[in-house]
Amino acid sequence: MSVIYHDQNTRRPFKLAMRFSLVALAAVSLAACKTTSLSGNPSGTMATASLGDVSIKETAEVGNRWKANKSDKTLGLQYAGRLKSLGQVGKQLQVLDELTKLHPKDTQLQVMFGKELIIAGQTARGQAVLQRVADTGKADWKTYSALGSALDQQGKHAKARSYYQAALKSRPGEISILNNMAMSHLLEGDLAQSEKLFKQIDAMPTSGSEPRVRQNLALSVGLQGRFDEAREIASRDLPPAAVEANLAYLKKMLAQPNTWQKLKPGAPQPTAG
Repeated sequence: MSVIYHDQNTRRPFKLAMRFSLVALAAVSLAACKTTSLSGNPSGTMATASLGDVSIKETAEVGNRWKANKSDKTLGLQYAGRLKSLGQVGKQLQVLDELTKLHPKDTQLQVMFGKELIIAGQTARGQAVLQRVADTGKADWKTYSALGSALDQQGKHAKARSYYQAALKSRPGEISILNNMAMSHLLEGDLAQSEKLFKQIDAMPTSGSEPRVRQNLALSVGLQGRFDEAREIASRDLPPAAVEANLAYLKKMLAQPNTWQKLKPGAPQPTAG
């Protein structure tokens, strides 16, 4: 098995790793912020599981009721949640945008909108919304962590980690924040530091319920060419078929003849998806 190298001197952004891991990054970044219902007091991203089977007709009815009384935040959130469940993310974000303008002093609503923008892939816009909340001094650790994830997804890793540090001051030892910190190092190309942090998190007594941390550790190890070790780590939580599929994709990605050429400044980069 050949050794996989990366540029330790310049530490250029490890863009190829981003394609493999950004979905996991965003999921973990916002996982601790989910709410279980759509209410007038949102605390994080919009939950939709409680809606069950959402019908187009019922959604339209809720939308018409909200349009007749747009100051009703609870009704607006219900409408936005139903739109998201139906896959109408663009309309969902439009509703949330209008709600934030109608309720400009509602910090939790602003944070919700910022997180939903990040989930929808509009990271720069989501960052701007969350940054405004942070600038007011009213941000909680979840907001700082989500803001860090938005910056990481734009390649602003050092700044992202400053927000993770701010989040840790309010929530020491929080696994989701520490995971994001480790992933930030991975995305920057500092695989050794990323692996070190993931191992520290995995050794924490509270990490047993976080298999995503071990999968990220497996990714960090695999990106360094230690596939057998990555297989062993990933197998603790995933079935054999899923492990082999992930490793096959990783090997194929790293075996591309122009892998390192793509890392040069100005070169076209693969999209995360």
